[in-house]
Amino acid sequence: MLTPLLNQKELDKEWLDLILEAQNLGITINEIKDFLKDPSNT
Repeated sequence: MLTPLLNQKELDKEWLDLILEAQNLGITINEIKDFLKDPSNT
C-alpha cells in the first residue's frame, strides 16, 4: 500500500514511521487521510 506513496515523492522519514506505526495498529491509509483532512483534528 505504501509503495505508490513512495513512488510519487520522497516522504519525510518521521511521517513514514508514523504511517507504518498506524498500520501496525490496524489504522488504514484512508483513515489516516480522513483524520488529516478533518479540521477539528488540527
